[in-house]
Amino acid sequence: MPTLHRFRPRSLDLLRDYSRERFVKDIGAGLTVGIVALPLALAFAIGSGVKPEQGLVTAIVAGFLVSLLGGSSVQIGGPAGAFIVIVYGILQRYGLANLLVATMLAGVLLIALGALRLGALVRYIPVSIVIGFTNGIAVLIGFAQLKDILGLRIPDLPADFTGQLQALASHAGAFNGAALTLGLGSAALVALWPKSYSMPVGPQGWRDRSRRLLAHLPGTLVALLLASIAAYALALPVETIGSRFGEIPRSLPPLAWPELSWAGARGLVLPTLTIALLGAIESLLCARVADGMSDQPRHDPNQELMAQGIANLVTPLFGGIPATGTIARTVTNIRAGGTSPVAGMVHAGTLALIVLVAAPLATHIPLAALAGILLVVAWNMGDWHEFARLRRFSPQYRTILLGTFVLTVVFDLTVAVEVGLVLACVFFIYRMSSLFRAEPQAEATLGSRVLTLRGALFFGAVGKLERLAEGLPPDCRELVLDARHLFALDTSGLDALEQLRRELTRQGRSLVICGLLEQPASLVRRGGLAEALGPAGLFTTLDDWRAARGS
Repeated sequence: MPTLHRFRPRSLDLLRDYSRERFVKDIGAGLTVGIVALPLALAFAIGSGVKPEQGLVTAIVAGFLVSLLGGSSVQIGGPAGAFIVIVYGILQRYGLANLLVATMLAGVLLIALGALRLGALVRYIPVSIVIGFTNGIAVLIGFAQLKDILGLRIPDLPADFTGQLQALASHAGAFNGAALTLGLGSAALVALWPKSYSMPVGPQGWRDRSRRLLAHLPGTLVALLLASIAAYALALPVETIGSRFGEIPRSLPPLAWPELSWAGARGLVLPTLTIALLGAIESLLCARVADGMSDQPRHDPNQELMAQGIANLVTPLFGGIPATGTIARTVTNIRAGGTSPVAGMVHAGTLALIVLVAAPLATHIPLAALAGILLVVAWNMGDWHEFARLRRFSPQYRTILLGTFVLTVVFDLTVAVEVGLVLACVFFIYRMSSLFRAEPQAEATLGSRVLTLRGALFFGAVGKLERLAEGLPPDCRELVLDARHLFALDTSGLDALEQLRRELTRQGRSLVICGLLEQPASLVRRGGLAEALGPAGLFTTLDDWRAARGS
């Protein structure tokens, strides 16, 4: 039985040689990321269909726990854009209480995955599936923002794509021009505002220094401030956080255990799996991106999964929503000079301080401005150039990517990933089976035919052995298989070899196998085929067989 992964947060190792210089850098980075995270936490919560304070709670509690207990030096956790569509769908189908329960159950599952050392399995999901569902989620996020961008008063927007399309079409005539202007203006400002993580790091001229100075102010925060001032000063007829949700509390909500029953938990299997799968993929992909940008030690995927699990187990007790690693905030942390988990914990503390001091000011933020920000988030989230490059890749790759994309948009993420994985497995089996070959050799030995086996002989390729006995010439007394290039054999392949031996014996012929590599040789011995062949039917090399036949 494999041993469980040792629970050891990266923060314990990194703080051994922690210096004052690093502490100052982490404080600065944490403050920067906290300011960047504020509008995103509000936008992600409202886009998910929950109250804005639930996004702030998630960013504070989950962000602190992920940094304190995680396996990465610089990853920042919190609510993520990828969860918007998932959370909204679960909320519409199962309700808020069940969403919180599903998040906690997903946390338990993530802890188990990390403890059982299964963090590396997430890396085996094909990139075509990841790109397909990521682009699909991005489309759904952007599409869901049309309601607030257009200022439509739709009381309950459906969770499914076709339902949203019908609802938007039926209310399109009542769009609000002021909301549309604020939303598109906010989106343009965020898209064009200089980003701190894209600033030059070498020698800079005055233009670069000016842009870097502006980049210290997040474009999302500037957009919200300007949109709020415009809406308030001009008395624009647009919905705000205050008009829809009321005032945001200045403190964390009290600890409360959500209603949980065994019957209800059994109905939450799919939501739980969806949250856990997406959380694991997003957090580990984010950690891999961070590894490539930072000079800190590589992340521990199993520890990271356990930290994500604990965060998702604890956050719902305060009313929070699912959390995972976030690429934009992690990149901002690295570019701002973050070197350890201290930066992530300071980011959470910064958000908590903002909530304590300035939460009531958020009531003036127009929902159209938040929707505009989410449009930019959705655009940046998608890997759109991959569609233009599809013609360069195989039909199998295109089928998996486009199939996952369409299924994510039309149905949901779980169905898309399931079908994508099945297609990937089927195509993989087809490719591997096509690589297996039995090539004839010219041999001088009378009455023998030699075939060279190449590739892997497994269940997908056994059909190529079934017809070998039928095509032998009448004067052939033995079939020799040169297995020097057979690198893998499974039990179905072993059974096919045994069936071939029996068929040849029935015809009065014999089977000889030469040059088996370590793995096929081990299975042939354990499966009894070596004993059935006997010393005259199994040779270490083809030359040994030739020597035994006197040729």
